[in-house]
Amino acid sequence: MSIKETLASSILEATQKAIAMGTIKDGKLPEVLLTVPPQKEFGDFATNFAMQAAKALHCSPRVLAQALVDNLAAPYVEKAEIAGPGFINFYLKQDWLYELLEKIVKAGDEYGNLKQENPEKIQLEYVSANPTGPLHVGHGRGAAVGSALANLMLAAGYNVEREYYINDAGNQMDNLAASVNARYLALFAVECEFPENGYHGTDIIDTATRIKAKYGDKFVKMDEAERLAQFKILAKEEKLAALKEDLKAFNCEFDVWFSEQTLHDANCIKEVCDYLLGTGDMYEKDGALWLKSSAYGDDKDRVVIRDNGVPTYLAADIAYHRNKFQRGFDRVINLWGADHHGYIARMKAAVGALGYKPEQLEVLILQMVSLYRDGELVKMSKRTGKSVTLNELVEEVGTDAARYFFIMRSIDSQLDFDLTLATEHSSDNPVYYVQYANARICSIMHQMSEEGIGIDLNAPLNSLTEEVEIDLIKKLGEYEELIASSARERAPHRIAHYAYDLAGMFHSFYNQCRVLGVNKDVQQARLLLIQAVGHTLKHSLSILGVSAPEHM
Repeated sequence: MSIKETLASSILEATQKAIAMGTIKDGKLPEVLLTVPPQKEFGDFATNFAMQAAKALHCSPRVLAQALVDNLAAPYVEKAEIAGPGFINFYLKQDWLYELLEKIVKAGDEYGNLKQENPEKIQLEYVSANPTGPLHVGHGRGAAVGSALANLMLAAGYNVEREYYINDAGNQMDNLAASVNARYLALFAVECEFPENGYHGTDIIDTATRIKAKYGDKFVKMDEAERLAQFKILAKEEKLAALKEDLKAFNCEFDVWFSEQTLHDANCIKEVCDYLLGTGDMYEKDGALWLKSSAYGDDKDRVVIRDNGVPTYLAADIAYHRNKFQRGFDRVINLWGADHHGYIARMKAAVGALGYKPEQLEVLILQMVSLYRDGELVKMSKRTGKSVTLNELVEEVGTDAARYFFIMRSIDSQLDFDLTLATEHSSDNPVYYVQYANARICSIMHQMSEEGIGIDLNAPLNSLTEEVEIDLIKKLGEYEELIASSARERAPHRIAHYAYDLAGMFHSFYNQCRVLGVNKDVQQARLLLIQAVGHTLKHSLSILGVSAPEHM
């Protein structure tokens, strides 16, 4: 057990002992919650357990707190003090820190990888941009956060599958084909009216130019319907290949690329409508088919098939989510943009109508991104005059900075992305600050190697007595619990904050504690501490999808 689990168990044992002695009455006990006090003088851990349990045990919080302190038998506790209305502050012996560091050192680069018995099988879907053009910065935040969340949950021991839903059916694909058609014919001076809802990006011209280079005028004299059908296929293949390439370069990969068109080809939409009609969760009205979504918490029923027989977006989404659960996932997590907030209730209702629990669908809403350069809002791409693309952002600040900046804020808060700061090589730039800590560690290890100094895994860790050393060990000890809680609460930004804090504490250690020219025991203990910090920094950066360079 961890030190917190051991201490929590000791608190419950002290409570039961006090009850058995008749000091306090019996009752239902709440969970013991332990926190790290904001100030060191209040101890290593604190709990409000006495205040939470007092009512159930029919006594005042301070009386219960005193009974707990009197009956506490915890091997690592040096002293326990009662504060305020019933808080208990615990001061631990330093032995627990040395044992903790020994455990971390033995774990090596596996430290932070947790195991679960019978973990949930989870599908995580993110990005899922239409394959009609380049990714913009909003997609970039979804890619960074989604992939980091997947990495985090995998580290926490969940069984996670990452999926990209390709919206390759519907009007957007027809508009893509028509746009490429107009640009292609224009290359041969053939008049063609540009579609009203077409895509005007320069990437469409590039696609048409590449088709011309490869096929020449093969499509010019072809029947327009056949030509459009061919361009829909060719344009989709090219756009999808570009999306995959860009996302891979952004350290964002997927286990499954799922095509919406396959749902239509396999008649899945009709099948799910027939199923829902059979269960009574869908009905016909005014020639349309309606989902009885109000019966599952939505504010009104929703049209699934229009009166002209054309499916709504909801139709394919219902079929898609049925497919997800039929693949055996215990939980489905969707990462959507802020403009999809109103869609959550109807989608959860659909999941309920399909016979699953609505809470098995979890929707995370990602807020918008605003770019700033030198304090000024950046609205348009310099290159195209349109929205800034992910590729343009990466060209300017790099993948590491882009990913770190996207992830370091909670997903439910709007992100103001400071382009100027992201390119600075200074301690003000958080990703540089963290990576520089890793580079310093690598430099120390390289210097030790040049000096012919190896690392003794059995070095006496109790040689670490400086305050900055103790603080570092405590910070390392928080990591596994942080992995578990951050994964549980879908909060990858906490890993970015942890990496920054750990880096800051290491920089303080670096400036205060020598490694060369000190007592051998101290030197070896410090090398083990540095190595543990290095492993933990690299692990946290790997979750974020950020590199850990050895030189800066």
